[in-house]
Amino acid sequence: MKNKSYIGISFIILVFAILVVPKIVQRIQNGSVTSADRLDKVQIGNVEDTSLVKIGPCPKFELISQDNASVSNATFKGKVFVLEFFFTSCPTICPKMNQSMLGIEKQFFGNPNFGIASISIDPVTDSPKVLKEHAEALGVKSSNWYFLTGDKDYIFNLANKGFNLYAGENSKVSGGFEHSGLFALIDKNGIIRCRRDQFGNPILYYDGLEAKGVKDIQEDIKKLLKE
Repeated sequence: MKNKSYIGISFIILVFAILVVPKIVQRIQNGSVTSADRLDKVQIGNVEDTSLVKIGPCPKFELISQDNASVSNATFKGKVFVLEFFFTSCPTICPKMNQSMLGIEKQFFGNPNFGIASISIDPVTDSPKVLKEHAEALGVKSSNWYFLTGDKDYIFNLANKGFNLYAGENSKVSGGFEHSGLFALIDKNGIIRCRRDQFGNPILYYDGLEAKGVKDIQEDIKKLLKE
């Protein structure tokens, strides 16, 4: 009886080898081993999320432009815009930020659905007249690029508490002020948006001092303009 059992088991193994093994070999040769339905259904991760994260509503603001006009969130309604904090006499990072923003302006020049807000953290010095002269010196062409000034405490509160982008006075640093070199990106509905980093975390803001940050924000502006 034992011999018959062994013969039966051997027969089953032989049939399996004849019917199944050649198919497995063929799939390995074709590189399709991992394309089975069951394997496809358990694939996780490794899928790039190209959508932009919604951080939250842009803080409300109302300031005065280089043309002595009131500019607020309503000015940018229906527009994608980039926002920064700077000051005209800044001897350190601002010139680089200016050049980065000029590159962004050039990329989207003439698009009525795009704008820029550059808010001075030194409003005592940066009057509308000074801001207008600064814009002209930079060679700004867009009518939708607003250089903004107002009450100092109001602006510092907007930067530090509204956007959580650091701005402050410091007599020990060149220029007397410190601030972030980051750019905020806001969509047509007034929502702050951003991409994710390589680990899947929201970057929150874009680096206006590095070529990669400028390239990234330009790519994401294009995405938001299509929404």
